[in-house]
Amino acid sequence: ISTMSVAYKDQLYAELKKQHNQKGTLFEDPEFPATNSSLYFHKPPPGVVQWKRPREICENPHLFVEGISSHDLNQGIVGNCWFVAACSCLALKPDLWEKVIPDWKEQEWDSNYAGIFHFRFWIFGQWTDVVIDDRLPTINGRLIYCQSKQNNEFWSALLEKAYAKLFGCYESLAGGNTGDAVVDFSGAVAEAIDLQKEKYYADQTKEDKFFEDLLKVWNRGGIISSSIKMSQPQGFGLESRTDNGLVRGHAYSVTDVKRVRLGHGLLAYFRNETIPLIRLRNPWGKTEWTGAWSDSSEEWSKVGDTERGNLGITVTDDGEFWMSFTDWCKNFTDADVCRIINTSLISIHKTWNKEVNFGKWTRNSDPLLNRCGGCTNHRQTFLQNPQYLFDVTKESDEVLISLQQKDRKIYRKEGQGDNLSIGFTIVKVEVNRKYRLHDLVTQQLLHTSTYIDARSVFMRCELPQGRYVVIPTTFKPFTEGEFMLRLYTDVDSGCRELVKDKPQPKCWTPLCGYPQVVTHIYVDRAEIGQQDQAEGINPYVIISCESQSVRSTTKKNSLTPVFEFSAIFYRKKVAEPITVQLWSDDLGSDTFLGQVMLSGRPEDASHPQQLQLKNKGSKKADNMPGKIALRLVTSNELTAF
Repeated sequence: ISTMSVAYKDQLYAELKKQHNQKGTLFEDPEFPATNSSLYFHKPPPGVVQWKRPREICENPHLFVEGISSHDLNQGIVGNCWFVAACSCLALKPDLWEKVIPDWKEQEWDSNYAGIFHFRFWIFGQWTDVVIDDRLPTINGRLIYCQSKQNNEFWSALLEKAYAKLFGCYESLAGGNTGDAVVDFSGAVAEAIDLQKEKYYADQTKEDKFFEDLLKVWNRGGIISSSIKMSQPQGFGLESRTDNGLVRGHAYSVTDVKRVRLGHGLLAYFRNETIPLIRLRNPWGKTEWTGAWSDSSEEWSKVGDTERGNLGITVTDDGEFWMSFTDWCKNFTDADVCRIINTSLISIHKTWNKEVNFGKWTRNSDPLLNRCGGCTNHRQTFLQNPQYLFDVTKESDEVLISLQQKDRKIYRKEGQGDNLSIGFTIVKVEVNRKYRLHDLVTQQLLHTSTYIDARSVFMRCELPQGRYVVIPTTFKPFTEGEFMLRLYTDVDSGCRELVKDKPQPKCWTPLCGYPQVVTHIYVDRAEIGQQDQAEGINPYVIISCESQSVRSTTKKNSLTPVFEFSAIFYRKKVAEPITVQLWSDDLGSDTFLGQVMLSGRPEDASHPQQLQLKNKGSKKADNMPGKIALRLVTSNELTAF
């Protein structure tokens, strides 16, 4: 991920620090003043707040004391365990925190100290450099928000202040999503998983696959967190404990995912018996899981001393603990899985091709210009949303899609700030589609994501070769907002927004001509007659219209191929027929299996037809053995399909 950044509020760290060093003054940030407006918009902190610089809080302040660790942090009084959990995750990843805390050695307290610090966040697709002064809110001389265990370590408190500045004030950070903060620290792709709904623990095969997925994410630098829903809303900061020591309404950072070897000595290596375990940290820095595989549980007697030493088991209430993967799936209700997608050209791991598009849901009274049509429940307006076309050029490809809306926490001061309910639909379209979709009848809706009022929605799916359109939407029509659509494929997908509704005339002379009608043709399947066996019959379809031809994929060894193949043509010469030919791919010397010729006029039948294949020549040419099933619809209205 590129670390090229833009300066938030046009405040340039190096210039501001130089100015204050020359003047011998300490920086006071006019964009985030040491006043109540930077603290809260509704609920004031419980006490008299004094803003103090670190040197007024302790004698020897540092950004880091003995390095950076997931054990450094404790939650303050604001209900932002989600942010603290994200910081714990960040501390485990040097390649990430060094981007978020740039020039960290230079930022340490020294003779150049000017009361100014800066941090970087990946905000809506762009690294953003946020400058702050180091005046921190305290009550009775103690920090009231995020803080380190060491009272002279300040990286977490300063990082939190920079994040609060982005969203208007500290109270805007009350209640949030760990995955969102992780994305802001990394540019990762977040997937929210409903563990309660999926019930992995009830299906061993499903659970095993889920563990392997998470292990792969973890080993490739990903970040995972989890939480337990409240049984009933109790407001921010009002967590309740379960009988086994877990805390509801509370975000835990995952600090390791491992298959742990059972047994002692050499015998353990020969048996190679393992159990999937997961390690978590409570942002309070205390209160741990008390069930199986907790710090002092008898299960650890099944593990050899060397293996236990490698895992760093400590029998102290430091907030970090192991549990079995099954227990994690059972006891937690939600997980945020943040993948660092590898797009590097030089890598030993799988790399992805990435396409990013930014868009807006905007309202317009003209249906052709409206771009906020709501989800598929609203069939009349659904296709009025932004549309993005992409190709799968391999026989099959795994596609990752992330839809992220612009963060709305900044609007909490105005009594708004709730996320929009968003999602997207993937539609398989004609292989030669170039213009916006206007009708669903001729299209194949393949996948629809969940719709949720989360900041981002993620989907993984396997798609066969073909052309697709992804349509990001709000749940309800006429809801305005901004979004970022990221699409990852194995090879270049050519993802781009469809903007035009129909072909534009290149010139106005009669010689150029202009499409008179639009024809949609769908070839469903074929039956190839007379042959005794399918071996060596590799059929494919070519559809020709005027000067255009499109070809389907080849079906191997089949006398009854299913093509489900469609094309669209904007036709200038309505009298010229459309030809559908069936061929067999025979390693360079292809065999003609028959064709049909169709007039494709607007008044022709538009229902599915099964037609006899004929030899080349006119419509009255000799019959060939076999039939083809298709549907052809023509309209005088160029925005019909």
